[in-house]
Amino acid sequence: MSPGDLGELLKPFVFLDHLHGHVPQGAGFGWHPHSGIATLTYQLDADTLYEDTTGQHGAVMATGLEWMRAGGGTWHRGTIRTTGEHAEGFQLWVALPPALESGASEGMYVEPSAVPQVGNVRVLLGEYGGATSPIPLPSPLLYLDVVLAAGESWTLQVPAEHDVAWLLVYRGEALIAGEATANELAILSGSAELTIAATSPARVLFGSARRHAHSLVLGTHSVHTSQDALARGVAKIDEVGRELRATRRLS
Repeated sequence: MSPGDLGELLKPFVFLDHLHGHVPQGAGFGWHPHSGIATLTYQLDADTLYEDTTGQHGAVMATGLEWMRAGGGTWHRGTIRTTGEHAEGFQLWVALPPALESGASEGMYVEPSAVPQVGNVRVLLGEYGGATSPIPLPSPLLYLDVVLAAGESWTLQVPAEHDVAWLLVYRGEALIAGEATANELAILSGSAELTIAATSPARVLFGSARRHAHSLVLGTHSVHTSQDALARGVAKIDEVGRELRATRRLS
């Protein structure tokens, strides 16, 4: 999912990248910038070594979370430290509202033990079942990872203020409104109640939010709400990039 296709339907969720397969030890993503968005990286079975231009660096263990609110412009990089032959994970981009899209950048790194779990549900962003993710939200939204055994069902009352919802059955197969779904993203509409019935052991990402009521103005690494905000973001990205090159951290 990218800002130029399904992201327009599902904003503030504007990008979702599913990494799944053989990843050589030490592979990853070199220094690269963002502005106007927040990113959440969630690796299921690999550790991530991270560094960002807010001055933070370290490691997020598998099933922990890396949150980067790019705001007016920042750079970060990550190296994947695999624990087996394969790695699987996700990066989600969330469009920021005007009050935050040009604001200060911040990174937050959540250890696996600090990610709330309610039964078979991990609460990546938002609140579910009385548990709240430690990551502060830029706007009302919910992002969950649901684990289901074969034959098990899960029902959710979608928050009343949320008018955007989607799910991705990324392992196994499940029935959504009676339709078999596997390895695909489904956009939900018209119902405040969702039931997922697993026909095999399954894992499902679920997201819902109050719709982002602004245009998506796109740059190479940025999503903003206006051309002026995008221009400011690009200028800040260029400024930080020059600083990285001056200190030889970026060639």
